[in-house]
This record gives sequence, structure tokens and C-alpha cells, in this order.
Amino acid sequence: MNRERKRGRGTSYDRDNGDDEDRFEEEDEVEQLRARDGDEVSTKLWKWIRCCLAMLGSDDDVDRSIVGGHGRDFGRNGSGGRSTLSSSTIFQRFVIRPDNWWYVTWTHFMVICAVYSSFFTPLEFGFFRGLPKDLFLLDIANQFAFLIDIVVHFFLAYHDPHSYRLVYNPNLIALRYFKSRFLVDFLGCLPWDAIYKASGRKEAVRYLLWIRLSRACRVTEFFEKLEKDIRINYLFTRIVKLLVVELYCTHTAACIFYYLATTVPPSKEGYTWIGSLKMGDYSYSHFREIDLWKRYVTSLYFAIVTMATVGYGEIHAVNVREMIFIMIYVSFDMILGAYLLGNMTALIVKGSRTEKFRDKMTDLIRYMNRNKLGKHISHEIKNHMRLLYDNQHTESAVLRDIPASICSKISQKLYEPYIKQVPLFKGCSLGFINQIAIRVSEEIFLPGEVVIEQGTVADQLYIVCHGDLDEVGKGEDDEEKLLTHLHTYSSFGEVSFLCNTPQPYTIRVRELCKVLRLDRQSFLEIIGIYFFDGRIILNNLLEGKDSYLQSKIMESDISLYIEKPESELATRLNCAANDGDFYRLKRLIGVGADPKKRDYDGRTPLHIAASKGYEDMIHFLIQKGVDVNISDKLGNTPLLEAIKNGHDHVASALVKAGASLTIDDAGGFLCTTVARRELDFLKRVLANGINPNSKNYDHRTPLHIAASEDLYSIAKLLIEAGASVVSKDRWGNTPLDDARIGRSKNLIKLLEVARTSQMSEFPGFSQEIRDKMQRRKCTVLPYHPWDPKEERREGVVLWVPQTMEELINAAKELLKCPSTGSCILLCENGGKILDINMISDDQKLFLVTEK
Repeated sequence: MNRERKRGRGTSYDRDNGDDEDRFEEEDEVEQLRARDGDEVSTKLWKWIRCCLAMLGSDDDVDRSIVGGHGRDFGRNGSGGRSTLSSSTIFQRFVIRPDNWWYVTWTHFMVICAVYSSFFTPLEFGFFRGLPKDLFLLDIANQFAFLIDIVVHFFLAYHDPHSYRLVYNPNLIALRYFKSRFLVDFLGCLPWDAIYKASGRKEAVRYLLWIRLSRACRVTEFFEKLEKDIRINYLFTRIVKLLVVELYCTHTAACIFYYLATTVPPSKEGYTWIGSLKMGDYSYSHFREIDLWKRYVTSLYFAIVTMATVGYGEIHAVNVREMIFIMIYVSFDMILGAYLLGNMTALIVKGSRTEKFRDKMTDLIRYMNRNKLGKHISHEIKNHMRLLYDNQHTESAVLRDIPASICSKISQKLYEPYIKQVPLFKGCSLGFINQIAIRVSEEIFLPGEVVIEQGTVADQLYIVCHGDLDEVGKGEDDEEKLLTHLHTYSSFGEVSFLCNTPQPYTIRVRELCKVLRLDRQSFLEIIGIYFFDGRIILNNLLEGKDSYLQSKIMESDISLYIEKPESELATRLNCAANDGDFYRLKRLIGVGADPKKRDYDGRTPLHIAASKGYEDMIHFLIQKGVDVNISDKLGNTPLLEAIKNGHDHVASALVKAGASLTIDDAGGFLCTTVARRELDFLKRVLANGINPNSKNYDHRTPLHIAASEDLYSIAKLLIEAGASVVSKDRWGNTPLDDARIGRSKNLIKLLEVARTSQMSEFPGFSQEIRDKMQRRKCTVLPYHPWDPKEERREGVVLWVPQTMEELINAAKELLKCPSTGSCILLCENGGKILDINMISDDQKLFLVTEK
């Protein structure tokens, strides 16, 4: 058989990709062994083994009966790399599959043996005197068949009840059989007739014969299979089963009736029901001498009549033993009659679980045949339907009549422990987990089934309750490659489910698997309520993914779906804060709204509450962890909003909470405030620690603006706050210079007094102090501003001196420029700088040789 075709295949119940490859390697080793040794004995042994294995089924059956996962069947010894065939490997190769044609034939034969044994055992117990020897010989052959069946069970693989995978391990097979029915099967095969005679014909030993009645379970199992077989009429099967039950019960009762009579001493035979029986002129007083068939028919007649009639025609008890048994038998007859009548009524009315299963299977088979779905798909559908029939307790139909509230509690009890452990839902709220547990539905998949195919868009999210699954991906050459295993608490299909993208890999069941399924619509409804958990799920989904997949997820529908309610709720929070509705604000935050979320202008509820002066809201939002120094798109902080609107008590509360007045362009802000003549606002700003010497883009301070606009009160306020009188702007003007231009005597006098006061703090160093207060730095680069990038070099940062000559000489020395030739400084647009006062703070200058 072609190795490539065999690789990767498996049955619908069991799939092990490594078995075929190991088989070919093992056969190669055996061939090498035979070629090297040339041993006729080993060759014959090998042929005998292959013949025995061939008896178990076709080549595929033999291959599948090889044990997977137990190591190599042919190993190498440590001496010379020579292959040897171990006895344990030979034993393992004889393991039989339950669906093997040889074993199925054997089970049908054993059903016939079980029928014979079930009917012969009561006969042997009751009519042990006078039975033909041929029947005993047939019974011996029957017991020998059951002995063989015991041996067969030690080689019979079985389906694990949890994983539903075939177990081939001989030790596990033997242990399972020992723990189940081995003891009963073994005791049933013992020669109890010989043991009875060897024990001195003790009557108690003969009661052990009833152990063989356990074989009737095989007949019951056979009828259960017939009931599910849609090829056989269901009504006929049920009627035959009921007739067999009725006949077997009366047959057993007839044998016990005769046993009660035949075990009394011969002198008291007249005190038994059959010894005292007279039918017409015929007497049964010497019943032991009557023909065996006539005695059995008589006992069977009275057993049937006793069961079918009440008050007339039943057996007449003569001694106490017979009275006790007949009381028990009549009571049992009432139960048996109710059972038979109930089953006949159910057949007429219809609607039994098995009959519904048969009808559904019939419809499915017609559908599959009409559409020519093929054997593989048909086989999977049939197996899945049988699995659902055997696990009917998992279906929601069981809870159909239970109230919805109780069903919700049951779902939470069963599924919540699994959902909590799923990594995708890590950190989600308990309410969200409960809603997921209520909405999921349970499904069971057989080994080998494909749950999600690669390339399809999944509209279901799956959570593994128990079982194993494989993630299988296809490469460029369409070869399947195992990516990872999925176990309990895993989820799969989440990327395709949440992002509405094609499934990146195939999910195939490895062991019998029970999963929880959640549809997209239910999930979106839950996210619509618990949208805060949606953000947690999105973060969990992004964790561990590569950057490309992360970008795809962030651009997907689910990201937009989660962000939309967040933005809407942030707007609703700001509206509640703007309206002063403290109760609505708390309620929105209580249901999951994030108070730190910004609206389209970058404003938070804390900005709104501070601007409106709602102190109780301020304290509540601070407790919820909102950043007190957060800025909106215009650079406004909650503290600035409170100061602007004159809410000093709110500003104090924010300051106590750690807020500080930080403004990106403090100089421009203060200059604008002064220009607008907002004296009260300026007082509050200065009181909260803003620097009065902040400069705008022209290096002008608020005091420059106040001096040029002749604002005496504002200038006085700034000087009291520590504004410098000697600060120079871009053009080298001080506030005093601007005041002199305006010719305001009071303002000039105020500024002169302030300058004198500020200079007096540094006697003898007035010019030096003034220079330090105005100290600027610049960056000097040793190339022309229009030079290409490859010709550019590093420059130096220098303090701006008093003259241009000092600056040029210092730059030439540090940049190691040649001393020959005169140099000039250019600005960024190539203009020549002529005066030192033209240089602003942090300006870029370019040192070039003058041509």
C-alpha cells in the first residue's frame, strides 16, 4: 500500500498519524532481519503471524489494530543494531477491534449460544433427572464456546468511556475485563453438574447453576441493537422481544414448578401439585415415570395459565413450598403483565425514544441517498446521531418543561466553572460570565470529526469542557501540519468569531469531546450590556499575537463594536456631569462606564464638574481614580477649568488631591489673560503657582504686556507676584522700556522702584545680574544652512556673550576652524546676523567663512 496515501488517515473513532509510518519502518526492519539470518524457522513464524493477523480482517483492519502510542513494535537491541520480534509486541498485534468482521460474526454465534444456555439452564435445574445425554454433550460444547469467548475478551479493544478512543493496551483491556464480567463468565463455565456429584449431591451446589442466566444479558443487548437497526421493522422486533420475555419467564417458572415436586421424597410425591394432579381419568401420581416431554409440557401449561388467568385454571399448591413460590410467582406475573401491556400500548401509540431515533435516522438516510453525500459524510452523520442517542441527557430537550429561571441556575452551575478558566474571559466580571453560561449550548463530537474547517468564517465560539482537539494547518503544498493541542478550558474559533475573518486553521477532534457553543448574536447582545468586559476580551485576544494579527484585530468589526458604546457612554457621563445629575452619574459608573474615558474633545467628567463647580462630584470622581492633572485637546486641566470659572472651593479640593497648574504655553496664556484685562482670573492663576516670568513666542512676559498697555493694577499685581522688571523680549526691550514708550508716569515710577528694589539685592553686580537673568544659549553649526546632509558636522551649544566678536571667536576655537579668514554667523534662512541682540534663546546659528 502506498505510504503517502496511508499517512495522515484515520478512522472515524481513532486517528493516530504515526501508526502507518511506524508500520513501514517495522516491516523494513523485519525484512532486513530475514534477509540477514536466512533462518527458515523465523520466516515460517513470520508467515504464520501474518496469516493470523489476516484472519482478523483486511490490511486496513490489521494496520488499525496495531497499538499506537506504546512504542515501536520492533526494537533494536543494544549489541549490534539487530531487530528482534518481542513476545509482547506479538501479543499486542492480536488485539481485536470491536468492528472487525471476524469478531462481529463471533458475537452473533455467541448470541445463539447464550439463547441456548439461558433456556437450558432452568431445564437442567428442574429436570436434572432423566435428561437425555445428548443435551448434556451439547451443553458441554456450549460451555467450551464460552471459555473461548473469555479468552477473546482479553484481546478485545474497547472504547474509552470518556475519550471514546479505542484502547489497545493489553494490560488495560485485561484490567477492565477483570473488573466487569470476568468472574461471572468464569463461574458460568464451571462444570456444576460434576461439582454437584463430587460434593456428595448437596442441593445448595445446584443453585449455582443460575449464574449462567447472566448470559441472557447478551440476548438483551442483541435486541437493543436490532431495535436501532432501521433495516428491520421496529414493530416486529419489539413484538418478538416481548414474546421472548414472556416465553422465557414461563419456561423458567415451569422448570421451578417441576423442581419443587421432584425434590420431595418419593413417599410424599402425592403431596405435590403434579403428584395430586388428575386430568380426566389420567393421574399423575407416578409422574417420574412419565415421558420427559409430557412432564415439561404439563409444567409449562400451568405456568402459562397461572400467568394469563386469575382464579381459574392456575396451578394448585399442595405443600408450603409450593404456596410460597406461587405467591411470589403470581406477584411477579402482575408486574410482568403490566410490563407487556405497557409496551404493547407504547407500540400502538408510538413516540418511544428509540422509535423517534429510528424515524430520524430513516429521514437522514433518505436525504443522504437523495443528495449522494458519499460514504464518509454519511458515516460521520450516523455515528454522531448514535452518540446523541446514547447521550440524550446532554440535550436541551431534557429541560424543556423546566422554568427558565431554574434552567439558568442549572446552566450556571454546570458551565460557569469552565467559562471562568478560559483565557479569553480572564478578568471579566461575574455578571458577564453568568450571562455567557446561560446562553451557551452543549455539543458532543466524535474523534476524527472536523468542528471548524480552515478558511471558513466561524459564527460560533467554542469552549472545551473535556476532551482533546488538534489545530491543524495546511501548508503551501496542501500538506496538513499539526500546530497545537487543545484541552479542557481552551477556546477556539475566537479570532474568526470576533473579527469576522476566515478561520486560520482546521479544528479536528482527537478524543471524544464535549464543547460549549456560543453564537455571535448572543455574544453581541451580552457585550452590548457588559461593554467594559468587551475591552478586557479584546486585550486578552491581542495578548501573544504578532503585530500583523494585532492590527487586523484592531481594525475588525468587534473593535468598532466595543468602542462605540464606550464613546456613547463617555458622552452620557459628561452630560450627567454637565446637568449636575449626581445620581445618574453614579448609576452609569455602577453599570460599567469608565469615568476616565474622554469624549471627542478629550474632556472627562472631572473637567465638566470642575467647570460647573460640583464639589461632591469632584470628590466622587477623584475616589474613582480619575487623573486630576488630565488635559483635554486644548490643554485645559480640571484645575484650570475651576480657576477660570471662579470655583475656588473646587480648586482647593483639586489641589489637595495633587493637582498642579501646568499649562503648555504658560507665557502665551498669561500674556493673553493680561491683554484681556482679566485681573481676578490673573490673581487666581498666580495664587495657584504659575510662573509670572513665563514668556511667549516673542520672549515677552505678562509684565511687558501690562507695561505696553498701561495696566497699572495688573503690573503691580505681577511685580508683587515676583515678575522681573529687567527681562528682555526678542527686540531687547524691558517692561520699563515699554512703559516709557507709553509715557505713563505712574507706571514708569512703579517699574523704576521695582527695578531698584530688584537690583539692590545684588549690590555692585547690577549689570552681571541683569545679564544672568537674561542669559541665552544658542547652537553654532560649522556649515552653511543650505549644504547637503552628507557635508554637515556636529556643532556646539554656547552662551550668548555681549558682542558678536566674542561669540565668533569662541565658536571658532571650539569647532577648530582655521584662524585665517574672517567668519560670520548666519540664521536658518541664510541671513547674516549683525547684532548680538538679534539672537534669541535656543536659536540655531551657522558659522561660515566670509567670501
